[in-house]
Amino acid sequence: MTQAPARHRTGRRQHDREIVSLAVPAFGSLVAEPLFLMADTAIVGHLGTAQLAGLGVASALLMTAVSVFVFLAYATTAAVARRVGAGDLQAAIRQGMDGIWLALLLGAAVVAVVIPTASGVVDLFGASDAAAPYATTYLRISALGIPAMLVVLAATGVLRGLQDTKTPLYVALAGFVANGALNAGLVYGADLGIAGSAWGTVIAQWGMAVVYLVVVVRGARKHGASLRPDGAGIRASAQAGVPLLVRTLSLRAILMIATAVAARLGDADIAAHQIILSLWSLLAFALDAIAIAGQAIIGRYLGAGDAQGAREACRRMVEWGIAVGVVLGILVVIARPAFLPLFTSDSAVKDAALPALLIVALSQPISGIVFVLDGVLMGAGDGPYLAWAMLLTLAVFTPVALLVPVLGGGLTALWATMTLMMTVRMVTLWLRTRSGRWIVTGATR
Repeated sequence: MTQAPARHRTGRRQHDREIVSLAVPAFGSLVAEPLFLMADTAIVGHLGTAQLAGLGVASALLMTAVSVFVFLAYATTAAVARRVGAGDLQAAIRQGMDGIWLALLLGAAVVAVVIPTASGVVDLFGASDAAAPYATTYLRISALGIPAMLVVLAATGVLRGLQDTKTPLYVALAGFVANGALNAGLVYGADLGIAGSAWGTVIAQWGMAVVYLVVVVRGARKHGASLRPDGAGIRASAQAGVPLLVRTLSLRAILMIATAVAARLGDADIAAHQIILSLWSLLAFALDAIAIAGQAIIGRYLGAGDAQGAREACRRMVEWGIAVGVVLGILVVIARPAFLPLFTSDSAVKDAALPALLIVALSQPISGIVFVLDGVLMGAGDGPYLAWAMLLTLAVFTPVALLVPVLGGGLTALWATMTLMMTVRMVTLWLRTRSGRWIVTGATR
């Protein structure tokens, strides 16, 4: 009678070790990514207000262009992890190479669109006459780094699928250091201004991509995997990514609608909303790290044909998500008085943000469940369901959010609506995991 509880405790400890070993480095690499923009902002900010405004417009456009392709990491992680679980490392790396070739093709296509249309796009986004030339210069040069950024996404997915989140952390940290040094040298040392910042970032991004490619190519040669592009494999990678692209675009639409509604509430509310959104995004990094671990672990279990192991890992990761969400919520409540003065001294902005931050704090356990189950279903390759679930969430969120300015309640009501959005996501994801339909074992789904 004591053997079953002992096995249960042993299994929990094993899951805990796996989750921590994958999630902690993943969190580090996720946090390192926005540091690129922070370094650029700090260096360009000393050039002048117009240059900084131009960087703000261009970087927002670049991050939007790249973020929609995050499926390159998600889909590749799941596909590679399945083949790792099945014990076929050659096929795993071959699958990863297909994802990398797809990244290069998509990157080339984006560059071909962005460079000739940069000036018009910058004008469309309302850049001032003073800032527009700087934004256009930065955007055109930085576009050359987009293929590298997409390769980094796909190659990161390969390594995560191979159960390696430490290498992406090391590469991200090295890229951050190189980016800062190059930016400072080219902006001030070479006196290239904002163009120097763009070139520094492009060089750092391609350096990261080359490091990833060296690691993947070495693995391919070690296991006898072909490096040549395979049309069928690239199409399969693209098909797996389409539902995740729909999911990502739906989520981006939700965030854009929330920002548009906040803007209609008044200047103090939109300012407070941006502060809260930045915190919400930071908290998401911690929860997303567990989701990344979930993608790698679940894919491996399903690839190995271990449905029970996948269920147990899912259950344990949900417990982790709830626990981390509770801790983050408590930290937000405690830090509220000290957090807001870091961003604003305006009492009206603080008054708008304080009650909304409490809503954010209370919603963190819900967010923990959402992020984990999202990662589990991604790891299972259940992209079509994730796409439909997010479209449903968008359909529920949009009319409720648009009623906020009409019915009143201000920013607190808007963030209550954001919590409703996360609750809808939680319910749809929980129903799917409870049904067991996501559990499809084998090297491919």
